Parts: sequence; C-alpha cells; structure tokens
Amino acid sequence: MVAPERVLLNAPAKLTLSLRIVDTRDDGLHLIDAEMVTVDLFDRLELVVGEAGLSVVGGGADIPTGPDNLVARALKLVGREASVTLTKRIPSQAGLGGGSSDAGAILRWANFDDLEAAAALGADVAFCTVGGRARVRGIGELVAPLPYESQTFTLLTPPVACPTGAIYTRWDELGGPAGENGNDLEAAALDVVPELARWRDRFGDAVGKTPRLAGSGSTWFVEGEYPDVDHLVVTTVAAES
Repeated sequence: MVAPERVLLNAPAKLTLSLRIVDTRDDGLHLIDAEMVTVDLFDRLELVVGEAGLSVVGGGADIPTGPDNLVARALKLVGREASVTLTKRIPSQAGLGGGSSDAGAILRWANFDDLEAAAALGADVAFCTVGGRARVRGIGELVAPLPYESQTFTLLTPPVACPTGAIYTRWDELGGPAGENGNDLEAAALDVVPELARWRDRFGDAVGKTPRLAGSGSTWFVEGEYPDVDHLVVTTVAAES
C-alpha cells in the first residue's frame, strides 16, 4: 500500500504598508491602490493529499472549519483534495491576511496563477499567492511585483477584532475620507472600534513614532525593531523576498 503524499506549507502574513481607496464599483466592491509585503510570521499547513477534512490548531473561535474556510474554498477552486491541519500563528481579524495567506499557500502549491479567480476568494488572496512586495490595485487582482527591500517592522496586535466588511461600510458612510497616515481605512476603523486609539497611543508613546494601521486593523505597526516596549506585547517581523 502506497503511503499518501504529505505536504508542509508555510503561509506568511502580509503587511499593508499603504492603502488608498480610489473608487467603488457598481457592485459595492472597492478599488484600491496599495503597497503590500509578506513578512516572516507564518501559519503552517500540513496536507495529506487525496484525503479530506480540515482541522484548525490555535486561532480564535471565529475561524470556520467547514466549506466556508478559505483553505477549503481554495482547494475547491484548484480541483484538489487534501486533509489539512492548519496551525494558526497569524491572528485573525488583525489586518495581517491570515486566512488569505492560507488560501494563497494552497494556490501556490497547486501552481494556480489566475489572480482574478484568486481575488474572488478574498481581496488579499491574489497578493498572498504571489507574495514578496508588490503594488496591488483593482479589487486585489492586479499585483505588480516591486523590488525587494530589507525592512524590519514591529507589530502591536490589540486584543480586539476589526471586521473588514463593517469598516469598509463605515468608510462609505463617512464619505470616503483620505487617511492622513497612508491608510484610508484608519478613520473608519477607529470609528467602528474606538478602543484602537488607546492602543495606538500607547504604542506610539513607547516607540516615539506614529504607528500605522495594517489594512482594516486591528494591528498597528512601525518600521524598525523595538523588542523592549514596556507593558506591551509586540512582534518583530522582517520582510520576505
């Protein structure tokens, strides 16, 4: 009896360094112009090819384990079958693309390069399939690679969740404000989750810089390494090539 094929995949988090919303389509989806980079914070996927099932180790109770999970949807898209044990290290609803990265890892494994179909799974899935550093436009399906830059970032992920859909809706309701710190969603995120401001201010005071919001939040980040921030749990990450 031939043993089933086993595959180990790393799924790196993405950090959105800048995010501009340039238009809204008739179907309500937003068109963006963003710079994204993958960093060395990883989820891990263990696949047994030809079997079925999905189990999640770690992460929050909000992570689905059925057909709505992005891993299951990515497998369906590429027409492959595998049982998957997903070990979560990227926090959910934190603006770091955890679920999208997991789906992107599946698409890379399957050598799937239809970025429009990838973006239909989720706005960040196309970039997470390509990885590296890139300018991302459209609804996320237009990914133009940029030269690698050696960068280090310090992240603070507060113990609060930022629902992406609600934040985009609030951005619309606020009249589409431009973000003063490079992220057009920042004002909407602060309005939906006011507690973010307290964490931003504590982090900023500790490092002497103005933190930027990662995507729709909740993670705040600054460039540089600050491992000894008093009374705050931070994560230092480096850009991946």
